[in-house]
Amino acid sequence: MPEEINFPYPLYLVLSEQDCIHLPWLQVAEEAILGGVDMIQLREKNADHQEFIKKAKALKEITDRYRVPLVINDAVDIAAAVDAWGIHVGQQDTPPSEIVARYGTKFRIGWSIESLSQLDSPEIKYVHHLGVSPVFRTDTKKDTITEWGISGIRQLKTLTPLPLIAIGHIDESNIAQAHQAGASSMAVVSAICHSDNPREAAFALKQKIKN
Repeated sequence: MPEEINFPYPLYLVLSEQDCIHLPWLQVAEEAILGGVDMIQLREKNADHQEFIKKAKALKEITDRYRVPLVINDAVDIAAAVDAWGIHVGQQDTPPSEIVARYGTKFRIGWSIESLSQLDSPEIKYVHHLGVSPVFRTDTKKDTITEWGISGIRQLKTLTPLPLIAIGHIDESNIAQAHQAGASSMAVVSAICHSDNPREAAFALKQKIKN
């Protein structure tokens, strides 16, 4: 198991262009960082390779400017091409062991966990942090098995030393609960991307975590 247990990125934005309904997506990213977002993950399920890499490079310019880690969802080759901080994969994506076999320690690897039995997977020793997915069911991700809830975060916290990233309908109403239950990081999509003021939305979420 990787030694890097600390995860000092409490507010984690998961971003795609189609999720940004009021402002251009790169503007949302920058405004969210200015409001307090600590990390950004680019998730582009519908983009072809060339479009995805173009978007990743554009976002990397912004995250580098503010020294915010960039994570790429699923596409390991694109993460490598833009020298991303990390890669996040699900149970049906490239296994963490294959990422390490090809790239060594280049990436911090996040892995979505959908059931307690996956804690016993041989893949877990290659993982730096876990995506608790989803905490609450959400329209942005329908292919899920377990709705963990706040109690699920608490349970996982007792079973693994790995940092937990809570994702799935996290917003102002429950972000503090997720943090108090043991999540190191709270990942949001619509709570920022659907806002017409993403800086203000990010600030409000960050205050909820701090308080």
